[in-house]
Amino acid sequence: MKGKVVGLDIGATSIKAVWLTKGARGGYTLDAAFITPAPVKGMISESPLDQEEMAKAIRTIISNSHIQTPFANIALPENQVYTRVLEMPTLTDKELSSAIYWEAEQYIPVPLETMVLDWRVLNRSTTPGVTSEKMQVLLVGAPKTLIARYQKALSLASVIPHVVETEILSSIRALSSTQNFPNSLVVHIGAVSTSLAIVKDAGIVFTYSIPTGGNAMSRAIASDFGFSIAQAEEYKKTYGIAGGTANGKIGVALSPILNSLVGEVKKALAFYNEKYKSENPVAQILLSGGSAKLPGIDAFFAQSCNITTSIANPWTVVGQQQLPAEILQNGPDYTIAIGLAMRGYD
Repeated sequence: MKGKVVGLDIGATSIKAVWLTKGARGGYTLDAAFITPAPVKGMISESPLDQEEMAKAIRTIISNSHIQTPFANIALPENQVYTRVLEMPTLTDKELSSAIYWEAEQYIPVPLETMVLDWRVLNRSTTPGVTSEKMQVLLVGAPKTLIARYQKALSLASVIPHVVETEILSSIRALSSTQNFPNSLVVHIGAVSTSLAIVKDAGIVFTYSIPTGGNAMSRAIASDFGFSIAQAEEYKKTYGIAGGTANGKIGVALSPILNSLVGEVKKALAFYNEKYKSENPVAQILLSGGSAKLPGIDAFFAQSCNITTSIANPWTVVGQQQLPAEILQNGPDYTIAIGLAMRGYD
């Protein structure tokens, strides 16, 4: 199918839906965007009652968005899948389909019979007869039980899954669609994990995930201030980490988590610089995900990593279209859903 498919981002704390129309000359028009809280147990539970609760939430967001298609593209959470960019000798597609399982055994620490494997060639030599160059392949492994839970909830919601991919792939599609997109490090800070990916020449060359996200930040604030998690969320969104707000105490509470994230960013940049030397250095850090809206977080990363840092605005894909302020302000939240909606036109 090539056309109008809803991008459905089923996150740990919220569900986002985006519906786009692609113009004849390129560019997109936003037809619908909606966000709603996810059930407490999300996609973790295999209980029929919890699955029905999730299906109800999905039906609600589709209905409230006035989306008129049963087809949806969905993304699997990075903290529950295995994603790696492999360097391999140049192979044909037939050779690769056989070799990929040997590669997967080295990087996926669970029995492969419990996994669904997928791969995509990112870069392959196009020079006839040249096989000495390395090819880059994106390998993704997802547990069969995880996919079954998504299929069950979507089936109960009368939604037909069209494409299933990982969150970071959706994020990169949404953020790197502009012409002359510079080499970038995308840091997607989700509720329970943070994904890092380096985009070089508009293609992904490095990615991994760490089990730290917005929920950990809220727990740290709640612990230091004696707040409930809900109160901590509000303080986090309102005051951020700037030194002059709330006497700088929120920044102090979050410093171990933020410093850990910065450490991972520096390691990713060091890996890239070692591999590619001075060739096309990373020009910027892009922060996406709900916690990218934390006031002062872009300045913190820019100062700590000594590199230009911006809050991602995935709504640039809709060009000059006027959008409601609430949707614009929550742009980083919609990154995955936008990338999934764009996937319907690939």
